Amino acid sequence: MNVGKMNREEKVEYMTTTPIPRLVCSMAIPTIISMLITSFYNMADTFFVGKISTQATGAVGVVFSVMALIQACGFFYGHGSGSYISRCLGSGDFEKAEGMAANGVFLSFGTGILLGTLGLLFLDPISRVLGSTETILPLTKDYLRFILLGTPFTMTSFVLNNQLRFQGSASFSMIGIVTGAIINLILDPIFIFVLDLQVAGAALATTCSQIISFSILLFMTHRSGNIRIRISKFKLKWEYFYEIFRGGIPSLCRQGLASVAQVSLNRAAGFYGELAGPGMGDAAIAAMSIVNRVSMFANSALIGFGQGFQPVCGINYGAKLYERVRKAFFFCIKVGFVFLILISVFGFVFAEPIVATFRKADPMVIEIGTLTMRIHWLIFPLNVFVVMGNMMMQSIGKAFRATLLAAARQGLFFLPFIYILPTFLGLFGVQVCQSVADVCAFVLSLPLTISVVREMKRKQTA
Repeated sequence: MNVGKMNREEKVEYMTTTPIPRLVCSMAIPTIISMLITSFYNMADTFFVGKISTQATGAVGVVFSVMALIQACGFFYGHGSGSYISRCLGSGDFEKAEGMAANGVFLSFGTGILLGTLGLLFLDPISRVLGSTETILPLTKDYLRFILLGTPFTMTSFVLNNQLRFQGSASFSMIGIVTGAIINLILDPIFIFVLDLQVAGAALATTCSQIISFSILLFMTHRSGNIRIRISKFKLKWEYFYEIFRGGIPSLCRQGLASVAQVSLNRAAGFYGELAGPGMGDAAIAAMSIVNRVSMFANSALIGFGQGFQPVCGINYGAKLYERVRKAFFFCIKVGFVFLILISVFGFVFAEPIVATFRKADPMVIEIGTLTMRIHWLIFPLNVFVVMGNMMMQSIGKAFRATLLAAARQGLFFLPFIYILPTFLGLFGVQVCQSVADVCAFVLSLPLTISVVREMKRKQTA
């Protein structure tokens, strides 16, 4: 059945009656494609600037923390408004859904203007705080400047993408994301090499593609069955603020802490890399940048699968169909775990050639990156329980549990470990830090998630 041609009532009926495996897969396939394509064109910048120098690769890695912060704000408004929209659709309250959609979009765009302006005013100190060495600093500023110019469009693209997805229109959001990604891949080599803009060209290509993606996603909100974004529906109400905060704070914590974690990782890699040998500071930062982009690409498939689960979860929970939510959760756990096992084996075996693809000319980058990647893949499958548990709790309004779990991986555990482990283990402590944090996050996720699943079982039988 073509979900894109349904009206709102038909879409809700489809989401609450279709068999769970078929429903989750139909929702997940477009989101998986969107996430993979997004991660791919994030890796494209790393790949193309890797042809310039190790310092250029390091600069992209340093600025990645700012991009993670922009994404965090976009997910805050997108997940906060989107999860509320899905519950409203499930309960049949379309008026509130329209009001929330407008508030999420316009508040996000205003926040993007503010953050982009502040970033440009304090470009040099921000570049230093992010972990740039003196040799990386000029390239960091070149790259960051264009990323900040596109902040309002980039941030609001995440909002529109998530709102469409939470309405069950993942295929529409996919079109906007994939189109932007393809344009970025085309523009990268043109701006970097043909126009000789170097690192700045990679950032300019990313910003142009995000503006185009934003325009397409906005157009998609006017297609059949989707909530249109209208200025007349934008009303500053406490209820909307509260629901955005309640639904979006887990994403803000998860992505925001990822930004802080990236800064801490860059600074630790630069410092302890330099202690390990002359010139190894830049190599360590570049290696961590490559590993993070590759890991993000693999993890994006899992997140895309979970994002296909979220509208199923939110709409069925709003309709009080708790057993369907439980079935969807366990289905995602089983499929996701098998997928991550396969990915981890592949990544472990081919770690060295994967790293060499991005920076073949620097043996130090390959050596540091290969070991880091193999350590990471050893525990990667555990992430499925953390990700799915977090997405379920966020979608059904369990704000505290969702926020705690979202903050666990790169906040509660990673940040202390990145300062403690390298003190005793040097550069190896930097390399192993994320894996240790992931194990701890998995242990924490077990009691938090299982108790919520049992609560829904009691509600269903009551």
